[in-house]
Amino acid sequence: MGGATSCCFCVSPKISRNPHSRLDSYHQGSDLSREDTDYYLQHISDRENADELTMEFNPSDHPRTSTIFLTKSQHGHNRRKSLMINYIGRLSRKYSSCSTIFLDNNTVSQPNLKYTVKCVALAIYYHIKNRHNDGGILLDIFDEKLHPLSKSGVPPDYDQQDPEKRQIYRFVRTLFSAAQLTAECAIVTLVYVERLLTYAEIDICPGNWKRIVLGAILLASKVWDDQAVWNVDYCQILKNITVEDMNELERYFLELLQFNINVPSSVYAKYYFDLRSLSESNNLSGPLELLSRDKAQKLEVGNHHSSSTLFFPLFIYFIFVSMYLWTSIWAKVTMLIISV
Repeated sequence: MGGATSCCFCVSPKISRNPHSRLDSYHQGSDLSREDTDYYLQHISDRENADELTMEFNPSDHPRTSTIFLTKSQHGHNRRKSLMINYIGRLSRKYSSCSTIFLDNNTVSQPNLKYTVKCVALAIYYHIKNRHNDGGILLDIFDEKLHPLSKSGVPPDYDQQDPEKRQIYRFVRTLFSAAQLTAECAIVTLVYVERLLTYAEIDICPGNWKRIVLGAILLASKVWDDQAVWNVDYCQILKNITVEDMNELERYFLELLQFNINVPSSVYAKYYFDLRSLSESNNLSGPLELLSRDKAQKLEVGNHHSSSTLFFPLFIYFIFVSMYLWTSIWAKVTMLIISV
């Protein structure tokens, strides 16, 4: 989506942030008379194609723009790297050698669930930690004080204390485990979170991160998984939330996304590899397994199969070309004999 940009754009530019700019258009529409409704009513296709210049620099829409979470994570990582530059520690990561080969069961088509959820939780943590505005404006639909997710409510300083990495991971892991969601859904969830922050021009902070993540998971599970989880199922996971609240959260989330729920394969792959880069910089390695004899034989069989499937059509093509050349040569020889 969006026009092609130069590969020099590696960091997404800062867009002017007015938290009410997107919402004002919805509130203004309610003041119109019935006669003017047809003139001001936007079609869904117009909403998806609006602000094409902004979408060109939006990482959730354009594959060449760097993801926001990776950019924010590099602020603290560069400082931590400068402090540890003179420290020499023992290697904590396993490396392959001539005798042993380590493989991680984590590919772009089949990511590892636990590893991916950890990376997504870490990306959300850096979003909250390195947000633009400290104590920024909260939208009511995402305010956890107005819409609590537990019976105990929230403490008075709920919007001042940044959550820890483990707290974010436990929240996301609980939803994914109870709803039996896939690792691909976690990546799409992160795409929707960054798309919401860009489209609605808001920040994710301690007071709204849970409901933003919940809305993104709710939408991603319905878009990605074939067997979608119903809103009432999330009410059984989070006991203090009603179906009406879940429906309202989903509706507002879609409106703030301008109903743009499409995730191109190139954008999905970019988020996957950026999550891997984030895990590498934070020493969050995935599960490594030794290359066994059975797995090596399967890889070899697959390699031979792909080679044979490629060789057979080339062999047939070579036979037809040879027959054509020999036929043309004999035809020329016959014409020469007849002419003599």
